[in-house]
Amino acid sequence: METLFSGIQPSGIPTLGNYVGALKQFNEIQDDYDCFFCIVDQHAITVPQDRLKLRKQIRQLAAIYLAAGIDPEKSTLFIQSEVPAHAQAGWMLTTIASIGELERMTQFKDKSLKQTDGVPAGLLTYPPLMAADIVIYNTNIVPVGDDQKQHMELTRNLVDRFNSRYNDVLVKPEIRVPKVGGRVMSLQDPTKKMSKSDDNQKNFISLLDEPNRAAKKIKSAVTDSDGIIKFDRENKPGISNLLSIYANLTEETTDTLEEKYKDSNYGEFKTDLAEIVKEFLTDFQEKYNNFYNSDELDEILDNGRDKAQKASFKTLKKMEKAMGLGRKR
Repeated sequence: METLFSGIQPSGIPTLGNYVGALKQFNEIQDDYDCFFCIVDQHAITVPQDRLKLRKQIRQLAAIYLAAGIDPEKSTLFIQSEVPAHAQAGWMLTTIASIGELERMTQFKDKSLKQTDGVPAGLLTYPPLMAADIVIYNTNIVPVGDDQKQHMELTRNLVDRFNSRYNDVLVKPEIRVPKVGGRVMSLQDPTKKMSKSDDNQKNFISLLDEPNRAAKKIKSAVTDSDGIIKFDRENKPGISNLLSIYANLTEETTDTLEEKYKDSNYGEFKTDLAEIVKEFLTDFQEKYNNFYNSDELDEILDNGRDKAQKASFKTLKKMEKAMGLGRKR
């Protein structure tokens, strides 16, 4: 069975878009791969964090993974900082990365512009750590969106470079692009991706939003003036976005929804979708709360840590041996 790795930063509560584009799909593919789902808290500290808030968000994200359907009997769920091999392998890959290719990373350029007290070195060097996250599990498949493709190409380049210098030690991962229709856009500006860091709360639905509040956001979402319920991303981005949300939460297709609502207006459609979102969040949050407030969550993370440590150790030692680190025994 091939290995799949995915990591999410605990830098805020995931949105409905994160659920549709990633978490929901993780649930669907965990029977097909040996899956490692990682809470990448070391990536989160590339920018300043409140320690108490970060610890809470780590636990929240773990509970969200489980509420979304990740099964600890099938998949390995763990916290990055609890498995030292990530940082160790990350340093080794940093030594073979060039400053030029790290400075070309789009996310480094964007995030460094927002720093007022100097640019943290971690913003520049975290892509090799991200690469290490992947390679220490001999990962074959990494599911990524468009915004992470550049980092994945760097990862693949670092694997080629390492293998060229130190023989074929690392597995070169392949990119798995989410299925079509998996992207959820901003509710008020449907030309932009829904983001948990958006300043306008009406633009996104958090997975922990109060369900009635989320329903109101759906009802006030931007559409267009012609009133026709049709999926057309280019010409009708607003209603198309809502149709995509509806389809992903109900497993109906946009074609069947167009037929279902061909004689309806936007108000009727939004009212139905608002109720669907409300019901989804109510059910999701019940599962989330059960995990978040239980001792079982710690047991799952302990077991995930132990499995991840065991799985990563062999590759880490191969890397160290290849580079001449430590003592030969």
